[in-house]
Amino acid sequence: MALYEHLLIARQDISAQQVDALATHLKTIVEGENGKIEKQEYWGLRGLAYRIKKNRKGHYVLLNINAPAAAVIELERQLKINEDVLRYITVKVDQFDTSSSKARRDDKPEGKPEGEAEEILI
Repeated sequence: MALYEHLLIARQDISAQQVDALATHLKTIVEGENGKIEKQEYWGLRGLAYRIKKNRKGHYVLLNINAPAAAVIELERQLKINEDVLRYITVKVDQFDTSSSKARRDDKPEGKPEGEAEEILI
């Protein structure tokens, strides 16, 4: 089976619970095709760079999928007919990125801008 990262953007006027229900529905589709969702991240309601179908914001969801190609084809077919989905993209990867964007923010030291050298007094 292959590894995929799948990102979808849902309409701004649906609730976070409806987005979670949509992600759960996608999980059942993948599992029905003998695949597995390794990780599901809800990134929240974010602004879009440009309007898509009269929406200025969208709910972002990232799915790490370990599944055969047939599962991804069925997943994308279902997303094409869903009116709540504005955009989606699926990318085949060699391995999943283990660190999330939140973890990278938490690793930075507090109070110091990135790239600033420490002053050493002798």
